[in-house]
Amino acid sequence: MAALGPFEPRPQIAVGVSGGPDSLALCLLAHDWVKSSSGRAVALTVDHRLRPESRAEARQVHAWLGDRRIPHHILVWQGPKPRSGIQAAARAARYELLIGWCRDHGLLHLLFAHQLEDQAETFLLRLARGSGVEGLAAMARVSEGADVRVLRPLLAVPQARLTATLRARGQPWIEDPSNRNLAYARVRIRGLWPALAAEGLDARRLAATARSMGRARDALESAAADLLARAATVAPEGYAYLDPAALARSPMEVALRALARTLMCVGGRGYPPRLERLERLHGALIAGELAKARTLWGCRIRLQGPELLVCREVAAASQRIAVVPGACVTWDGRFRIAIADRRLPSGKGGRGGRVTLARLGREGWAEVAAAEPRLRRTVIPPPVRPSLPALWDGRGVAEVPHLGYRRRAARAAAGVRSIVFSPPIPLAGTGFSVA
Repeated sequence: MAALGPFEPRPQIAVGVSGGPDSLALCLLAHDWVKSSSGRAVALTVDHRLRPESRAEARQVHAWLGDRRIPHHILVWQGPKPRSGIQAAARAARYELLIGWCRDHGLLHLLFAHQLEDQAETFLLRLARGSGVEGLAAMARVSEGADVRVLRPLLAVPQARLTATLRARGQPWIEDPSNRNLAYARVRIRGLWPALAAEGLDARRLAATARSMGRARDALESAAADLLARAATVAPEGYAYLDPAALARSPMEVALRALARTLMCVGGRGYPPRLERLERLHGALIAGELAKARTLWGCRIRLQGPELLVCREVAAASQRIAVVPGACVTWDGRFRIAIADRRLPSGKGGRGGRVTLARLGREGWAEVAAAEPRLRRTVIPPPVRPSLPALWDGRGVAEVPHLGYRRRAARAAAGVRSIVFSPPIPLAGTGFSVA
């Protein structure tokens, strides 16, 4: 744990606990560690409600940890579940619930129990997808987010040691039946371990290769961060300008990472696009073929004068949120918006007091530009304007914070109290933390 710091004098940490052997072992070990510093560990279990027995399993974890006097909270994935891509959707929901809980309760450190075999499986899965250094580095030991530091202290520890730890402490665990479901690629890879090990490709060797890739990734990210410091400008309205000449002069691997970070930042994505797509975009940039706009990763990319404009693709900014006075929300995965306590007045014959947060859109831009022609002189580029967040009510556009626009009839009431561009992945981070 010392290598994952710094920590507060009395660390406050959260541990994601599914009830399986890895996460239970991590929870017990982390609880012991934090007690030595007079800190506090809180266990968090996400009940995805995907299996009938999930509620009982979450309660069992609660009882086990209660016997050990470890605070524990159950977080439920509410709402309808997708019919396809269920594992990816469940993983995204789990991260959102856990990180949201930590943010709301002021905990900076969130621990996950990914271990040696998990790291090796991640390496193989990404190798099968044709990933480059970025993906083959597998999971980082420390991931710095906007609200929480995600820590994985067990990446070099084999699962057998974790189950041995639980047996030594007399702690039972839950076996998830999905870990035996061959419909999942990760499960099929686990069935290959004996054959792979016979060829010298055991989990420890694959994880060691991932570590080597991690060191290479860290060096490339440092170079990309230096390039972005010289070649990129990010606007608070959620778009960026890049210097295409600086990108063209840089080594391809560095330029690809700079492009990926920009697309992730502007597009609000937590991971980069496929390597082959990035390579096509880079090739078009080198060949000078970006006069016509392209779309990638929820972004629109085109040359605008001597610079490369990267902005949000309008159709991708499709989220609609019913506004609750006094609430703080994240819209489009990119903007943190605090809503004022008072409601905007509703329009006559409109939809009552309902106010919705959604993109401005082309029709909305036409409406506000007709109401206040001065807005046509805004420095915000035309391709960006329709993707801006706006408040809508029964009469149309009530407020567009980035344009300083509020409909005249709505001036007596407050709408947006504050708005901050806060994508999940910043343009340049702290570098890849090697296990």
